[in-house]
Amino acid sequence: MSFTSQQVADRLMRYVQIDTQSDPYADRFPSTEKQKNLSKILVEELLAMGVKDAILDDFGYVMATIPATHQKKVPVVCFCAHVDTAPDCSGTNVKPILHKNYNGAPIVLPDDPTQIITTNDYPYLKNFIGKAVITASGKTLLGADDKAGVAIIMEMASYLMSHPEIEHGTIKILFTPDEEVGRGTEHLDLKKLGADFGYTLDGGDLASFEMETFSADGLILHIQGVIAHPGAAKGIMQNAIKVAAAIVAALPQNEWSPEHTEGRTGFIHPNQITGGAEAARIEFLVRDFDTPQLAEHAKRLYAIAQETIASNPDFSKATVKMEIKEQYRNMREVIDQHPLIVEKALAAYRLLDLTPIVHPIRGGTDGSRMSFMGLPTPNIFTGMQAIHSKHEWIGVSDMEKAVEVLVKLVEII
Repeated sequence: MSFTSQQVADRLMRYVQIDTQSDPYADRFPSTEKQKNLSKILVEELLAMGVKDAILDDFGYVMATIPATHQKKVPVVCFCAHVDTAPDCSGTNVKPILHKNYNGAPIVLPDDPTQIITTNDYPYLKNFIGKAVITASGKTLLGADDKAGVAIIMEMASYLMSHPEIEHGTIKILFTPDEEVGRGTEHLDLKKLGADFGYTLDGGDLASFEMETFSADGLILHIQGVIAHPGAAKGIMQNAIKVAAAIVAALPQNEWSPEHTEGRTGFIHPNQITGGAEAARIEFLVRDFDTPQLAEHAKRLYAIAQETIASNPDFSKATVKMEIKEQYRNMREVIDQHPLIVEKALAAYRLLDLTPIVHPIRGGTDGSRMSFMGLPTPNIFTGMQAIHSKHEWIGVSDMEKAVEVLVKLVEII
């Protein structure tokens, strides 16, 4: 292929400077209007390439079509990435740094010298000694999650539009907002998209391929205490904040949590406590690869909460109720019904001398929801590392190889 790694690197470095952070507490869609700032640029660039139908709709979705270059009837494939960045770390005033010839030494990020990226902390970084690496400057995340996916798809589009001799079927491009806050497909019209299957570009290490995700629920414990004036509270007040704290303290200390699980082991994760002395709520993430286990995790948590209240005389009149919200499900339940889309992707890897690394995602993607909406969508690597943090980085050669995979894949399809 005739493109250079500098081209896909330049795309990523331009895109990450546009603040597209999403907001989990907003009651609008997309959750932040600024996400559209990047989406508008993507539409302009697609139109400039000759992709004539590129549009940005009111919900912030970018859709576009690369026309087929032959008359054979083949499935329509979609490539998808999300434009928003995670709320976990600042995405404002991102200053990307291209380390052209990484020498293996610790990378001290200049805007905060306490932020240091090392091969001890990130052994995968050793693969890029003598190669180009991109980081942020120390005060923000980089935004390779998922602007690397965006850049890879855009580079593929540019290459295919300038090489009509490459035979392929119709290709759909989709860029979504609000993936990081779990709402990326909330207003997606799959009929309008018009694809038969898809692939998200939202994975990590070179040659990784993911067709299995957590199943996920959100769980809320609503705690009702008894309020009284503090000056006359003896024997009356039952502080909901203290009840909440006691429930969290009663959780297992060395298991059943993100910090103590790996592989296929599920967990519950308290991620927010709000409220006051009269009423409080604890929000949990509940995750497992085995969907029926979500109910077992919820049952176990509710039992802990009830026992915590029942065993403490100071909480005798406090109550707790549980609310469960379905978030997403393990996409393998759908992908297993469409083995050809997996086989074609892995064949593209092998033709490019990549040995596929197939493993589950301890998280979710837009592809999780799209799969259950009727568009089976596994996940392809981009190279992103240390996502959602100030240490986020990416090796440029991984992005370049991902572009090659997409071009090879559409030829195979």
